[in-house]
Amino acid sequence: MIGRASLQRLTDRSEPALSNSNFAELLRRAVELFGDKPAIVSRGTTTTFRQLGRRAAAISKVLADLGVTRGDVCALLARSPEDAAAAFFAVLAVGAVGINLNELYRPRQIEFVLTHSRARVLLVDRGLLRTFPRALVTEAQLINLDEIGGAETDFAPLEISGDKPAQITYTSGSTGQPKGVLMSHANLWAGVRVVAGYLALQSHDRIASLLPFSFVYGFNQLTTSLYVGATLVVERSTLIQEIAATLQRERVTVLAAVPPLWQQLLAISAFRDTRLDSLRIVTNAGGRLPPESVRELRRAQPQARLFLMYGLTEVFRSTFLPPEEVDAHPDSMGRAVPESTVYVVGDSGELAAVGEVGELVHGGPTVAIGYIGELESSRRVFRANPFYQPGEPERVVYSGDLVRRDEENRLYYVGRRDRMIKTMGFRVSPDEISDVIQSSGLVTEVAIVTEPDPQRGERIIACVVLRGSATVESLRRFCGLELPRYMQPAHFLALSAIPRNASGKHDLQELKATASSETTKLPEGQLGPRSQ
Repeated sequence: MIGRASLQRLTDRSEPALSNSNFAELLRRAVELFGDKPAIVSRGTTTTFRQLGRRAAAISKVLADLGVTRGDVCALLARSPEDAAAAFFAVLAVGAVGINLNELYRPRQIEFVLTHSRARVLLVDRGLLRTFPRALVTEAQLINLDEIGGAETDFAPLEISGDKPAQITYTSGSTGQPKGVLMSHANLWAGVRVVAGYLALQSHDRIASLLPFSFVYGFNQLTTSLYVGATLVVERSTLIQEIAATLQRERVTVLAAVPPLWQQLLAISAFRDTRLDSLRIVTNAGGRLPPESVRELRRAQPQARLFLMYGLTEVFRSTFLPPEEVDAHPDSMGRAVPESTVYVVGDSGELAAVGEVGELVHGGPTVAIGYIGELESSRRVFRANPFYQPGEPERVVYSGDLVRRDEENRLYYVGRRDRMIKTMGFRVSPDEISDVIQSSGLVTEVAIVTEPDPQRGERIIACVVLRGSATVESLRRFCGLELPRYMQPAHFLALSAIPRNASGKHDLQELKATASSETTKLPEGQLGPRSQ
C-alpha cells in the first residue's frame, strides 16, 4: 500500500530539477517509492520494481565495464519485457542513448537501424536471434542478456542534464523509409509527465501493454506505469481471443490500442458483448478511429472513459479529446495536450481560419532534437516558431498532417499531406472514404490505397475484411449510394486480414503491392484472386 507521503513525492516529479535530470532516475525513484510492488506481469511471471532496478543495475555494470559512455548508441532487442525495460534504463544510466528494437523486426530492418544509428552495442536475447533465418551483419558488439547475472549494487544512474540525447525512436515507415527521431532526457520527462497527468493514472492501475516498446505509444505505457507506480500487464499475443482473456483475467484498468486492434476487439463477443468491469480508461492513438468504431467502443465498454488522442513520433502526444466530449464529437482528435501549443497553418504560412484545412504544427517541451543523419529533413520539419509570443514555445515541429478546427478549438483530422488522393480533379482524404465504408456495418477493417491511373490521376482501392456473410457486391452498392463518384473505390480487395507493420498500424506498402498485383488486370469493381 502506497502512503500519501510517497504519492506526494511522486507527483512532485514535475519540479525543474527532475525534468533536467537523467531519465533513468524514473526507474531509480520507482524502486525507492514502490519497492516490492509488482511492476510487470508477463506470461505468468511477476517482476517487482526492486527486481527491475536490480536487473537494470546488473546490465548497466556490464555496459560500464565495456567502456560504453556518454553519447554512445546502444540498441536493445529482447523478447522478455522485463529485460527490454531494464536494458533501456541501464543504457541511459551510463549516459548512452537507447534504441528499442521491435522483436518482429527481421535482420534487414535491424541492420538498417544499427548502421543508420551507428550503434556501438546491441543488447540481445540470443534465443530471439536463433529464430532469424540468417546471422546479423553488423559492426555493433553483441551482448547476450541471458549471460548477465545479478547485481551487487543498487541502480544508480549517472548525473546528466536534461538537454542531452537519451533515445532514438524510428518512425514506423508505413509510407516510406523510417527516420531516427532523437529525443532528449527532458523530452522523455515531459512526455511521461503530461500523459500520466491528463489521464489521471494511479498507483493502483493495471495498465495493459499490447504494443511494442519500439513504438512511442507502447513505450508510454511502460514509462507512465513507472511514473505512477502502476502494474504493467504485458500481452504480446497476436490472437485476439487471448488478448481479451488477459484483459479479463488480469483485471486491467487501462487499455491503450491502435485502430486495427480496436476493430479486432470489437469483432469478438468476449470484448464487444462482455463488460470488463475493471476497465476504467481506454485510449486510442496511432491512427484515427472511425466514428462508427468510437460509438461501438462506447457501447461495448460504457463504464470506461475513452480518450481519443493524436500524436507523432517527433513529439509523443500532441492532442487529446476529453472523454466527456467524445459522444458529441466522435470524429475529433481534441485540443493540445498540457504544456503544449498547437497551430493550424494554411498553405500561405499564416494561421488558418475556423473550418479551414491546414497543417498541424506543434510546439512544447516534447519536441524532439531532430532526425539523426538527416539535416535537411530536420531543417524542414523542426523550425523556429513563426508565431512566437512570450510564454509560447520557441521551437515547433511541422507534422505533415492536415487538420481543421471548430469554433471551440477542437481539431479534426483530414489526412496526411503526402497521402491525400488526387483523383478526377479532386483532393480526397483516404480516411473520409474509410469512415463511410466502416459505417456500412459490412466490414471489420478497411484500408485505402491507390495506384496510378492515366484518366483519374489515382485509382482508389479499398482493402477490406468483410464482416460475417457480407459480400463485396453489397459493399460496392453501399458506396455507390453514400459516396460521390470521384470518392468511390475502383476496386474492392477482400482479405482475411489486413497486414500490419511492427507498430501495429496498417502496412500500406505491403497493401499497395498486394492490391497492385491483384487488380491491374481486372475491370473496375471486380476482385483479385485472394478474395475468391
